[in-house]
Parts: sequence; structure tokens; C-alpha cells
Amino acid sequence: MSKRFGQNFLVNRNSRERVLAELKAGSGMRVWEIGPGAGAMTSLALESGLAVTAFEIDHGFSRLLLRLFGENQAFKLVEGDFLDTWKAELEASGAPDRIFGNLPYNAANAIVASLIEGELVPPRMIFTVQKEAGLRMTAVPGTKDYSAFSVLCTSACRAKLAFDLGSSSFWPAPRVTSTVVRMEPRREPVAADDRAGFSTFVRALFSSRRKTLRNNFRAAAPALSAVLGRGEGFPPETLGGILASLGIRDDVRAEALRPEELAAVFSALKGSRPPL
Repeated sequence: MSKRFGQNFLVNRNSRERVLAELKAGSGMRVWEIGPGAGAMTSLALESGLAVTAFEIDHGFSRLLLRLFGENQAFKLVEGDFLDTWKAELEASGAPDRIFGNLPYNAANAIVASLIEGELVPPRMIFTVQKEAGLRMTAVPGTKDYSAFSVLCTSACRAKLAFDLGSSSFWPAPRVTSTVVRMEPRREPVAADDRAGFSTFVRALFSSRRKTLRNNFRAAAPALSAVLGRGEGFPPETLGGILASLGIRDDVRAEALRPEELAAVFSALKGSRPPL
């Protein structure tokens, strides 16, 4: 094991079965598993008749996985960092029916964000994450956990906390509570035409939680000009008129706005024209 990969393996079989049940995956479905480690969940998924593509960054565990499952035609291993390999696998083999994984605590946010911004949101994704991350993934406006990451997750998905897992379910036992998050695509996703640009925009508006949306935008306007399609510059004063037209106070903080409202601001800014 390597500490830098943040590995904590789900050793409780009952917990693994509960996680797999959340996938709602039928026999023959193609699933991606992120971070299989020693293959405990992999084995259970294969026993259930699923075709598993496992993404493993640790070379030692990759060798173990090949030894355990290499002769199983329903198993495929993709070695390397998931963030660097998933798009090539998507192009080579197509989108999976499901995605699941016991995500490393130090990489969970980046993995989920990469999938959503990369527009890969299959019918169901089940992730085991640190409870703190799960709360951010499912948070609603006006709560302390609501963040730019919350907006990204809930703008593309219906994200729900399924159940918690205590430290005794893992080895080595982490010092935090873990939670299982269920994510399904929204019927009408927010900012679906430019999800990555919207994500960049929202992160800028949340850059300082104590500042108003107007002030955060003013500070980030030069950097956002390309995202908003205004390479020649974008006067931050334009925001005031747009907020007024949408019925949003100009002293509001980003954390008070729903993803739909933030998307309306984003769309209006992209469609506006700077003064001559």
C-alpha cells in the first residue's frame, strides 16, 4: 500500500454487498470500477455477472488484479491515474452502464468533477467518499456545505446520500466517517451545452465565500473573459444589469443561488455584448 494514494479498503462484505446493490446493475452490464485495490468489490461484481473495467493507479495492485482476474473475459484492467486514462477508454470501448468506486479521499472531488465536466454521466454512479465530501456533493443553497463542487454535482445529477459506513468497515480504518453517494443524471441538466465553462465560472463566484457575487466576479472578470466568449475583455459592470434583469440582488452571495440561477447568469453573460 502507498499512503500517497489514500487507500482504505472496504473489507466488510455486508457493506460491499450494500454498495453493489445500489448500482442496480443487471447481469451483462458494463461497469467501471475506480480504485479496485485488492479486488474485493471487483470479485463481487464479477460474481454478479457484470463486465468490469477496473482503473488502478497502483502497479502492485494492478499485478495482483491480473493474477486474480486476468483470465476472466469479463474483466479488463486499465493501469494508471483514472484522470489521465478514462477518456481514452471511453473512446476505445464506449460509455459504461454504471460507474462505482471506493474513491481515495485525496482525489475524490477531482475524479467526480472530471466525469461531470467531461460529460460522462451514466444512468447511475455509486461512490464511497469521505462524509465531508458527500455532504458537499449533495448540499443545497444556503447551507454551510454548499460550494462550487455542490453546484457542479447537482447541476448535472440528482445526488443523494445513500448510507454511512463506519471506520470499522475499512482497512486500514480511517479516522473519519465515510458515506455512499448515489448519482443519477438530471432529466434537464443545467448548463449542459458548456458544463466545463459553467464549472469554471461558478468556481470563480465561490472563490471567496464572504464576498458578494458582484465582487467575486469583478476580481475574476479578466480570467473569465475567455470562458464567457469575450476575449477582448469583459467589463464587470455589465453584471449589475444582468442581475437586475433576472431579479437577483447585486449584493447576493453565490452560496444563496440555486444552480439554475447561476446558470441563468452565466448564460446571460455569454450572450451579452460589451459596450463600444
